[in-house]
Amino acid sequence: MKVNIYSVDGKTKTKIDLPKIFESPFRPDLIKRSVLSLQSAKRQPYGADVMAGMRTAAHYHGKRRYRYSMMNKNKARMPRLHGGAPHMTFRAREVPQTVKGRRSHPPKVEKVWKLKINNRENIVALKSAIAATADKILVQNRGHRVSGINELPIVLEDNVQEIKKTKDFEKLLLSLGLKDELKRCQIKKEKPGRGKLRGRRYKKKIGPLVVVTDDKGISKAAVNIPGVNVIRVDDLNTEILAPGADAGRLTIWSQSAMEKLKVF
Repeated sequence: MKVNIYSVDGKTKTKIDLPKIFESPFRPDLIKRSVLSLQSAKRQPYGADVMAGMRTAAHYHGKRRYRYSMMNKNKARMPRLHGGAPHMTFRAREVPQTVKGRRSHPPKVEKVWKLKINNRENIVALKSAIAATADKILVQNRGHRVSGINELPIVLEDNVQEIKKTKDFEKLLLSLGLKDELKRCQIKKEKPGRGKLRGRRYKKKIGPLVVVTDDKGISKAAVNIPGVNVIRVDDLNTEILAPGADAGRLTIWSQSAMEKLKVF
């Protein structure tokens, strides 16, 4: 199968053969496992202070037949404060069911959050995610507006890597028929809940992904366009090709990046 190569002006130049990697079968199960494995590796371990709830003078008197014994009294046998202010005498502490007591099963730092995946399965997942970018149905199901695009994947000349101005790169995307897609990415919605106070106030759309071999300024040109990401072909992973484990992201390839896929 052959695909067109477009110039910086958005005009068709030549055709190239599509690498065999785009014939890989669609494996959403492996893609999801791979994405979850990548996301789990970013998770920071957390846990409670081992001394939380234990910094107290409370203790238990278990001896019988003496003045401060806690035997044969209508009180639960647990560590209690002794002496001090009258309203604090015999207040229970330390154990989980008490005020200011420790937690029964607190989160522990030593818990392993990393989810493992076999290397071969990860490679199959990556191939499947790359192949999904050429399936127009999967791309549309992700929500991308590709009605103005004749064929997928979109391949551009290598001089696209040298674009340094946002207006030039935006003009290129418009010439490729991505006007509706860029308009979709400008929409952002306010999230419900506590996340609004924690630096994630808005829910933003994920737009086109640009894959290059050498970043000669294109990342600076794309940084101010909502939803657009630029990545080197050597750094590709399933998470950026299938955000949220949902394969079929609209992807734009440079010619040299497409040639490098023939190694797989």
